[in-house]
Amino acid sequence: MMALERNPVAVTPPAPPRTLPAPARPPRRWLPPLLVVLLLGQMAVAMVTTAVQQTPTIDEPVYVGTAAEYLHAHELVHNPEHPPLGKLVIGVGVALAGPHVDARFSGDQGELGRHLLYESGNDPWRVMLFARLPVIVLTLAFGWVVFAFARELTGTLAGLAALGLYAFSPDLVAHGSLATLDVPAAGFVLTSAWLAWRARDRPRRYVPLAGAALGAALATKMSALPAVPVLLALTALSVWSARSPSQSRRLALRRAAAAAGVVALVAVAVVWVTYLVVDPRLRWNPDQPVPVVRGLRGLAVDLLPFPESYRDGMRVQFAFENHPWQGFLFGRLYTGALWYYLPAALLVKTPLGMLALWAAGAAAVLTVRRLRPAAPYLLVPAAVLLVAAMLGARNFGTRYALFMPMFLAVAAGCVLAVRRRWVTAGVAALVVFVAVSSLRTFPYYLPYSNEAFGGPERTRLRLHDSNVDWGQDLGRLADRLRERYPDERVWLVYKGSGVPSYYGIRARDPREVPPREVRGLLVVSDSAAAKATGRLARLIAGSRPVDTVGHSITLYRR
Repeated sequence: MMALERNPVAVTPPAPPRTLPAPARPPRRWLPPLLVVLLLGQMAVAMVTTAVQQTPTIDEPVYVGTAAEYLHAHELVHNPEHPPLGKLVIGVGVALAGPHVDARFSGDQGELGRHLLYESGNDPWRVMLFARLPVIVLTLAFGWVVFAFARELTGTLAGLAALGLYAFSPDLVAHGSLATLDVPAAGFVLTSAWLAWRARDRPRRYVPLAGAALGAALATKMSALPAVPVLLALTALSVWSARSPSQSRRLALRRAAAAAGVVALVAVAVVWVTYLVVDPRLRWNPDQPVPVVRGLRGLAVDLLPFPESYRDGMRVQFAFENHPWQGFLFGRLYTGALWYYLPAALLVKTPLGMLALWAAGAAAVLTVRRLRPAAPYLLVPAAVLLVAAMLGARNFGTRYALFMPMFLAVAAGCVLAVRRRWVTAGVAALVVFVAVSSLRTFPYYLPYSNEAFGGPERTRLRLHDSNVDWGQDLGRLADRLRERYPDERVWLVYKGSGVPSYYGIRARDPREVPPREVRGLLVVSDSAAAKATGRLARLIAGSRPVDTVGHSITLYRR
């Protein structure tokens, strides 16, 4: 007992109750989809607003008139230089508008669209809006592709950054709101590259889909042809990368080659189907003589596995390339083509923050190890198409390079693969900078230029045609003349496809009378002013600018 008392058993005091960790906050899974909806929603508002306010641009009546011809006559007659798919997309809107189509009309493709819009009892505002809506929807769909592509490469935040650049791109908003073919063709090429990338994991599913997207691009614009060998090689690369370790090299090569063959066959089939949709009998009755193309170009055209009307359209395109077009760059009027025109125009018309993120994105996909496999899919198609466009004869605008803001938006999102807080903050700041620059030009997206070049009001001093003035502001001019100059005598030099008299503009052409008779208000489209020579140049030099409409038409006082 004494021993027990001297050595009492130590009693451990009870531990304090353990505090349970606070439950983790559930991830806000709703936030990324909401941001996607908001970004695409603002882009939709910008494009629809632009589509409502703008009169027909130079090319649109041709496509709208041809689309109506497809719907009502089921004939391949006009506009062979562009395949039918883009015009069939536009035709969905034309069908919903339900315009009256004069089956007895005969004339060239320019007269066809003008007759439909202004001479057949139709409302051109309604017809043009409905024709533009399918292209707007397609532009929004390509925005989702940009988001999905960047998200797969680098994560959701990268997808949102890429989509932000896409949705606020002034060029994409401008041309995505028009019934033209440039955005659809570029978007289908991007979609094909994305599906080819996805074929690394599931070749059987995505190889045919990549071929279908490539075929859609070829069935929209022939300028997509340089992307064909690139996308065939990328598809083969994807299937090669998907091989199992136990698979022999010979078998893997055969499967890669077979995959490229599948893409080619599906693409060719899509082109044929689009022509068959227009006319199952494939009748070809061109409204214009088809030029003869000889040499290597002629041989290449003859070897194309496409319908005769497609091949004749290529011959028309080659004839365009032989034409001595006039260009305008940084105040210089020239004849021919400048190889550096497109890079220079992109430098002017791309937001500064976007240019910085394009460069950073290209560097990221080339230097970050886990992104290097994606570099050929993002950079090579864009580079090949850009070089092909630079070698072309038509220096008419950045619409020939709309694949750049698509592919490079995805690459820009990849900057976030560099896991640094300052990188994330920098990307966010630059995307906001792009958004502010873009919103400041609303709703005049076509003449946009960045702050380094003075903004949209100074674009006309450096560029012309679809970069600034494509005939889109004739309706706004009519409103301005009614509001501010109701009793003025008006002299008009308008470069576009609209009909001034339809909008209530009563004006004469100052080039048709002696200069001393030109008194009052001289109104000149900025594209016409950029290329002015002779009498028109002297009239402008002797006048005082007093007003501008949409940053594309200048009013002078004489």
